Amino acid sequence: MPDRVYLDWNATTPLRPEARAAMATAWDLCGNPSSVHAEGRQARRLVEEARAAVAAAVGARPQDVVFSSGGTEANALALTPGLKLAAGQPVQRLLVSAIEHPSVLAGGRFPAEAIGIIKVTPSGLVDLDHLRAMLDGGPPALVSVMLANNETGAVQPVAEVARLVHGAGGLLHVDAIQALGKIPLDIRVIQADLVTLSAHKIGGAKGVGALVLTEQVRGFEPLLRGGGQELGRRAGTENVAGISAFGAAAKAAMAAMRGGAGRLQGLRDRLEDGLRQTFGMIVFSQGVSRLPNTTLFTVPGLRAETAVIGFDLAGIAVSSGSACSSGKVQPSHVLAAMGLDGDLAQGAVRLSLGWSTSEADIDFALEAWRKLANSLLKEKRRNTA
Repeated sequence: MPDRVYLDWNATTPLRPEARAAMATAWDLCGNPSSVHAEGRQARRLVEEARAAVAAAVGARPQDVVFSSGGTEANALALTPGLKLAAGQPVQRLLVSAIEHPSVLAGGRFPAEAIGIIKVTPSGLVDLDHLRAMLDGGPPALVSVMLANNETGAVQPVAEVARLVHGAGGLLHVDAIQALGKIPLDIRVIQADLVTLSAHKIGGAKGVGALVLTEQVRGFEPLLRGGGQELGRRAGTENVAGISAFGAAAKAAMAAMRGGAGRLQGLRDRLEDGLRQTFGMIVFSQGVSRLPNTTLFTVPGLRAETAVIGFDLAGIAVSSGSACSSGKVQPSHVLAAMGLDGDLAQGAVRLSLGWSTSEADIDFALEAWRKLANSLLKEKRRNTA
């Protein structure tokens, strides 16, 4: 049995060997990628090779990829008033689903009065009827709907969303940060106009992300202005090592997904079968399509902080949901949007798997959970006696 098991892959992933090697190569270069001399051209080559790899991972053109400092900045770049389709009106409002990442819910550069929230169903999917009503008769909108939720793993009907949005003369932004490398992702198939990505969710380095802008988008305004890097769309000297690692991780992630598409889902399903042996166990969004690596569950009466600490003491890293709250265990806005009872939401625990997760890891986690669940049940009986 392993000494420790990492089951928090949706928060961040280990650095892939391919990404580590790419970073090491880049660190040995001294050139600025904007310089015209040989050293600068070497650095530029690494950036452009990575750009091509990231573009290929989502079916885009290399020139459509804008590198950023991470997913949060990429989302802020995307949520820009004034965007418009070719020969179309600029968008005047932003509609975001209630289960988006906080960096999207913050609204980017849109004023608060121009932001609307799209409801979701109890299963955690975007309510298409509510979106249709919000779009009907209003000014052109930029709509932001994530491809897969970071907490529940629920895969959103983004192609259907795109048809509604484009039919109303708007644009669609898709935060695909959790989906990349886990499920097939083609920007043309999902019909997104803007897509955001993050390197550290697929085995790249932390602090690198990307915004993909399709050729239909017009009126893009950069968030950072200065030296004209990234074709004038994001100023600042490129993080050559991080970007190079992003490209290497994208190639490796695509190869791994093609070679073992069903392995993670098999492990996830086995994990859930074992967890279900606990009386009253609930898996959120279990009735809809989910990421193959993600389980968000609870047991009535369970407190998330108790479970997370208990797992950690047993040698297993898990999460209470999103990892973007400075380590604080807080009620999930995702589960609140789904209409979940407050007590159930307070007990939600997320287990997420990755490329190195093994059968032994699942056995280890289930054994730890059995002991933890028995302890919690005994405590519950004492408190109700």
